[in-house]
Amino acid sequence: MGYYKKAVVGKIMDESSTESSVVRDAGKGALLVLFLVTMIDMIGFGIVIPFLTYLVEDLTPDNQIANIGLWVGLLMTSYSAAQFLFSPFWGSLSDRIGRRPVLMVGLVGNTVFFTMFGLANSLVLALIARFLAGVFNGNLAVARAYIGDVSNSQQLATRMGIIGAAFGLGFTFGPFIGGELSNPAARWEIFQNTIFDSHPYLLPCAVASVLSLFSLAVAYRSLPESLPPELRVQSEPKPWATQMVQITKNSVSMLKANNVSLIIWVTMLFTFGFTIMHAVFILYTEMNPANGGLAFSEADNGRVFAMIGITGIFTQGLLIGPLSRRFGSRRLIPAASVLTGLGLVLVPYTQAGNAWTHILIVAVLIALGNGIFQPSSSSYLTRIAKSNGYELGVVMGAQESLGAFARILGPLTGGLVWTLTVSQDWPFDYHTAFHLCGVMMLAAAILALRLPALDDDDPPPQHEAEE
Repeated sequence: MGYYKKAVVGKIMDESSTESSVVRDAGKGALLVLFLVTMIDMIGFGIVIPFLTYLVEDLTPDNQIANIGLWVGLLMTSYSAAQFLFSPFWGSLSDRIGRRPVLMVGLVGNTVFFTMFGLANSLVLALIARFLAGVFNGNLAVARAYIGDVSNSQQLATRMGIIGAAFGLGFTFGPFIGGELSNPAARWEIFQNTIFDSHPYLLPCAVASVLSLFSLAVAYRSLPESLPPELRVQSEPKPWATQMVQITKNSVSMLKANNVSLIIWVTMLFTFGFTIMHAVFILYTEMNPANGGLAFSEADNGRVFAMIGITGIFTQGLLIGPLSRRFGSRRLIPAASVLTGLGLVLVPYTQAGNAWTHILIVAVLIALGNGIFQPSSSSYLTRIAKSNGYELGVVMGAQESLGAFARILGPLTGGLVWTLTVSQDWPFDYHTAFHLCGVMMLAAAILALRLPALDDDDPPPQHEAEE
């Protein structure tokens, strides 16, 4: 829609030059607001990661303790599943009524349902709150559409990078805040005998809600609409079922497409293995050392995820450029898969006596691998799609849909495998889920070795580069 808009604006510039100028100016003034909105969205998403397992343990009846892993997987999966199911609806709605109101509706949803999650007194209520938070959080896709509306082709990559930076910062600060503010009554006397004592995870959820409310106020005051009325879709929206059928058809067609399908399969395997870790990492770290765990607190886990986030920002901000120029994306993809898989497999072999040294090394390996894989795979997919004449929007949409499916399946699989194996004997014990992560990463790396070379993918020999 963004490219179409710019073409139409060019045609009607003589008749409506003032309105065209407003549209262009909106992009310059809105970038900071979009950065803030996206970052706060991701803070709200990541803030629950350090304490989710502990919340499930608190709400699980004594006769269902064995199902804790499954409930953790369900709660993580529900958010991604809701986003996958409802993102087409929000995208279509933003095409008809504009980006600004849809962004603000998402912020209202965040405000309400994060608080609801913190107040949940049953697993079912927590699951409903988490699902509804995912339903209303279509902001990332709409923010990207907004940037497409107000950016020319030269500006697009840089401005999309701003959203990526906000994403990374939010995912770094969110877990840290969530860990530090969990169970405040046990740490600060002022919270004792208050609602934060009876609901130990309400405070970080309330902070996420307040940040979302602040973002809503900023967006209401300073975010102009990017899509003028004459460029909005005037026809009746397609039914949800029709949209889902079309998404499925596009995804299946891309899985069969020559060359493009290979990198999409690699990305799916990587995402699947990586998101298994999301469900089982804290199940492991919070486990009693007598059973092989580390007895980490919510704050400890928040610091680990903050370290992963910081390393990821460093990797994508400083390392990926030189590495790409030196080795090329095609070589980096299998190497990154192996690096990430090594880190994931080593997680459950941490010894409680030197837990922090080991877990930080592991976290750096995981963050480096993921930080190299994501931009490398996206860059490779974009270039191979263009070189083979595929429509980029269809390819990226299919890749995002299949990635979402992997993010739905990963935590659920991790929680189920953990539930089935945690009390068993080695090698099929609590190590099993992490071994499965490694298997998926190894499969991704092997498949990535078959990726075809692109004309500009192989860097020049070192002596030529120096000349």
